[in-house]
Amino acid sequence: MLDSLRHSCSHVMAQAVKELWPDVKVAIGPAIEDGFYYDFDKSEPFTPQDLKKIEKRMRKITSAKLPIKQSFMPKADALKFFSEKNETYKLELIEGFEDEQVSIYTTGEDKFIDLCKGPHVEHTGEIVAFKLLSIAGAYWRGDENNARLQRIYGTCFYSQEELEQHIQLLEEAQKRDHRKLGIQLDLFNFYYDTAGAGLVFYHPNGAMLRNIIEQYVREEHVKRGYEFVITPNILKGKLWVQSGHADHYRENMYFFDVDGEEYAVKPMNCPGHMLIYKSRLRSYRDLPLKFFELGTVYRREKTGVLHGLLRVRGFTQDDAHIFCAKDQVQQEVVKVIEFVFDFMHTFGFKDLNIEVSTRPDDFIGAVEDWDVATQALEASLKEKHLEYQINEGDGAFYGPKIDIKLKDALRREWQCATIQCDFSLPERFNLSYTNAKGEPTRPIMIHRAIMGSVERFIGTLIEHYAGAFPVWLAPVQVLLIPIRESHQEYSNQVKERMLAEGMRVTVDYRNESLNKRIREGTLKKIPYIIIIGDNEQSSQTLAIRRHGKGDQGVVPLDDFLLKIKKEIEQKSLD
Repeated sequence: MLDSLRHSCSHVMAQAVKELWPDVKVAIGPAIEDGFYYDFDKSEPFTPQDLKKIEKRMRKITSAKLPIKQSFMPKADALKFFSEKNETYKLELIEGFEDEQVSIYTTGEDKFIDLCKGPHVEHTGEIVAFKLLSIAGAYWRGDENNARLQRIYGTCFYSQEELEQHIQLLEEAQKRDHRKLGIQLDLFNFYYDTAGAGLVFYHPNGAMLRNIIEQYVREEHVKRGYEFVITPNILKGKLWVQSGHADHYRENMYFFDVDGEEYAVKPMNCPGHMLIYKSRLRSYRDLPLKFFELGTVYRREKTGVLHGLLRVRGFTQDDAHIFCAKDQVQQEVVKVIEFVFDFMHTFGFKDLNIEVSTRPDDFIGAVEDWDVATQALEASLKEKHLEYQINEGDGAFYGPKIDIKLKDALRREWQCATIQCDFSLPERFNLSYTNAKGEPTRPIMIHRAIMGSVERFIGTLIEHYAGAFPVWLAPVQVLLIPIRESHQEYSNQVKERMLAEGMRVTVDYRNESLNKRIREGTLKKIPYIIIIGDNEQSSQTLAIRRHGKGDQGVVPLDDFLLKIKKEIEQKSLD
């Protein structure tokens, strides 16, 4: 198995580090999705040059074909053994074990001994294609109150060819990094020192991109019978006690005092939607009732996990809650699934993976309701003939959920859409509707988001398209470049025509060389760059350059307007 190979490679890396720096303490080193890492406690930071030294020592270890063998040690002996080696992190792990026998792996003749359950390859010679990739900080056990360690990431494959293909993929991913492109394209920024970490500032281009997406989202919700609501960003603490968030989600929330009473900034929109539901009597004829909000929420994420737009502290959810009768759940979930697929296909995401996450250890509500809700979610997927995997114990504390992950141009998975079936919160808020017999009945609530969050979806889009958005999504669709000042009048006429047609266009009037202006427009990944000179001005034509395709020749203005309008209206992905 590839995981075993990578896990073994992490042990070889730890052995190399210990041989080069004997005083370093080792923590943990698991295999992960695309490779492995190992955490180290070292007084001085690792450098890129250190990685080269470690790799060189690793190749010496692998070429020696040292056997990797498992043995078992009584817990007391293991504590003594690692105590003598001053491996404090291993001691902490062992102390938490319930078993009295501890699994140990030894490489070579006691060259390296590590606490590990395995499995591993038989000898180090099986590890042939590997590379160390980066250095990062990591808190011991992910707790920022613990020691800050140094994490070395690496990857490993069965063959050099597979490794080289993966490295090329990583290089391409770096070019698409939305954090770098966000600066390059002037979409957004973070002002850590002055404003705080994890808080996004959208510049005009980014705000335009966001507005395009949100406008489309609103239109699609109207078509599907959703009603728009807006709820406050702060609510009394007692509301979050009632919802269960104060007990089950408090560490992720911001609480504060107002006139001696506790308030909280909302991390979710659902309690506010339930108050609106309760604002008047509801009948079975009202159901399903669908509330939609582009609601901005704030969550107390640890600094170490923040990552551009993908993990922030303040973000906006395309959040909706569907209140329905029990016999409507499956039908409504099917409609949401169809919505997700239609939406993602429009933006160019054709390949989606699905997981059903079941009841966690920390949950509210009755087990019987959880079972019914989980069965309803699975039945909806089966009705659509969709394959899915079960993710045991990863549901929200109030209900099971469907997570829909999209794959981008590099085949990487991104978590976006989620659909959650909730029996518990309607019970906690005493929601009801009058059924056909005139009896009060408890509704079921479906939580759902199509994008997950606007921020994460924008980050995903940037990386999927490498910042070169389709025309309908591009913040600036056309850049006009008049060659000389005498061409500005015609350029302005063209600009006014395009603005009247609803196109997003700008003119580069600067007194810079033509090549420089073209180059800078290309770096901004503007779909169409139009050059206007004497010939274009006299013939009422345009010299067109298409991003990624180069010179497209000279075309009449009216013909170009028809072409670009068609691309925009059809939401072409070309």
